[in-house]
Amino acid sequence: PSLPTTRTLHREAAESMVSTCIAASGVFAVARPNQGKAAKAPKRAGSKLWMPKSAAVDSPRIIVEGDKENKMAGLTELRKEVIMDMEDFAQNELMGLLKDPNTNWQPQDYLPDPESPDFLDQVADVQKRSKDLPDDHLVVLVGDMITEEALPTYMNMLNTLEGTKDNTGADGSAWAQWTRKWTAEENRHGDLMNKYMWMTGKVSMKPIETTIQNLIGSGMNPKTDNNPYLGFVYTSFQERATKISHGNTARFAVEHGDDVLGKICGTIAADEGRHEIAYQRIIEEVMKRDKDGAVLAFADMMKKQIVMPAHLMDDGSHKERTGRDLFMDFASVADRTGTYTAYDYASIMDHLIKRWKIADLDGLSGDAAEAQEYLMKQPARIRRLADFAAAKAKKKEAQEEAFSWIFGRKVPIA
Repeated sequence: PSLPTTRTLHREAAESMVSTCIAASGVFAVARPNQGKAAKAPKRAGSKLWMPKSAAVDSPRIIVEGDKENKMAGLTELRKEVIMDMEDFAQNELMGLLKDPNTNWQPQDYLPDPESPDFLDQVADVQKRSKDLPDDHLVVLVGDMITEEALPTYMNMLNTLEGTKDNTGADGSAWAQWTRKWTAEENRHGDLMNKYMWMTGKVSMKPIETTIQNLIGSGMNPKTDNNPYLGFVYTSFQERATKISHGNTARFAVEHGDDVLGKICGTIAADEGRHEIAYQRIIEEVMKRDKDGAVLAFADMMKKQIVMPAHLMDDGSHKERTGRDLFMDFASVADRTGTYTAYDYASIMDHLIKRWKIADLDGLSGDAAEAQEYLMKQPARIRRLADFAAAKAKKKEAQEEAFSWIFGRKVPIA
């Protein structure tokens, strides 16, 4: 596509697309609730690179024309059948990616042993190893941990999806079992990171705990519209993003002298990698049964942009003090440290396009073929905008901000 014809338009596009690049599993700002009808499209000034400053972009939903239900949510009956017919797939393919909790790792495997007579010495060792962790990396580690701790919200989100949700809380269906057991595996991540970060003595736990409670109470809007096609595209993307973020924090921890924290973050990243495979296999299976629907779902989520699960985080003081969302400043730190950037977002799109063989699909309907074309262009487009934003950032004056999570110490955010 051609570049915008004015510098102002180019700047707005880049800032809209890249300035909200975030850590631990997603980029691009805050979700907007569905309004029940499409908003009037703004004038596009002759450029396909134009994007509104609002993060939520109106896009087609997977609903057949004439459906009397809310067109912003749900599945058609045909596509609900596709999901219901995948029960055997869920049982045979997904459950095998879970590990036996009796032999799987648990947080205590990486923590000082409270039964040991050397317990306090072991805690002192944690503090000694972590003493050189820089504040900006601590902010990212805490933000990642807070994201993991909001697990009840993510289980709730999965249980909004038609055809796969757990209707009673203890359903015997394979989909319901997967959701509960995935949640159980993920629960260890926040537990371990929380306890370890507390033992370092380098972070302020009261505002961290306040942030966690506020985040769980606020929930999230991933814009998946109760639709499992959209929901599993979202989780396919987010699990890979989380793997990347934890993998980078593992590397940074080792570089700054804490090999145990590096192993912790690396172990969590490996879990996210297994879970990523599971969700991506779901979409692969949908592709076999309904490739039009799968491609439309992929494009729909990319047009709306992936929202980070923790986009509503709030420590109760940051916004009042700075006028900015805590999440956005955390995102900026993650970007500056290279923990998770717009380039990672583009690389995840590349991965999913290759994994789901989007370029090789043929026989698509007109709408699905357009969606296919759209998807193939996006990684390069995002990288161009990221390049532009990075060049602009170099010209900006340095800016620092204090974080309650690290006792009010300041770190660079721009």
